[in-house]
Amino acid sequence: MSARLYLVRHFAPTVAEGICYGQTDLAVNRIEHDDKLPRLRAQLPSGVPLFSSPLRRCAQLAGSLGGAVCFDARLSELNFGAWEMRRWEDIARADIDAWAFDVVHYRPGGGESVHDMALRVASFYSELRAKVRGDAVVVCHAGTIRLLAACHRGLAPLEMATEAAARAHRIGYGEVVVLDCV
Repeated sequence: MSARLYLVRHFAPTVAEGICYGQTDLAVNRIEHDDKLPRLRAQLPSGVPLFSSPLRRCAQLAGSLGGAVCFDARLSELNFGAWEMRRWEDIARADIDAWAFDVVHYRPGGGESVHDMALRVASFYSELRAKVRGDAVVVCHAGTIRLLAACHRGLAPLEMATEAAARAHRIGYGEVVVLDCV
C-alpha cells in the first residue's frame, strides 16, 4: 500500500524583515492565516495522523486543520541561541563567517548545529515510519522539511545536514511538500 507524507510549512510569522529567528515562538498574522487556510486545507487529506512543531506558528496552523495534533519538539526549527531575534546585520561578521565555514557543525549563537537538528529530525522520521503506515500530515518549518526530505531519501543525519547546508531553500510559507512512501 502506498502512503504519502504531507509536509506543510507554516504561514509567515509576524517578525520584521532581516531578523534571525529559529526557535523563537512567533505568531502568524491572523488575517493572513484565515485567508490562506482554505486553499491549504484543500491540498491535504483529512482524518489522517497530524504532527506539528510545538512553536506557535505551526501549532496555530495544525490546530486549524482539524483533528488531534501530536506536538513534537523534534520538529522545531534550528535553535540560533543568542542570535535569536537579532538583526542579521548586528551579528558579528566573524561569527557569521565561522558559521559559513562549517555550517554543518557550527552552533550559531551557541544554539544547535545543523547536524544536531538532523539527528533529532531523523529520530522523529524513524519513529513516524514505524508507527504510521498510511498518510500523515506534518506541520513544521522550512529547515525541518528539508531535513525530513533528505532523511526520506535514505540519507544519514550527517549527509542530511550537509545537503541542507549546501544550498538555500525555496519552500514558501504555507507550501506543501509531498513525499511518496512505499
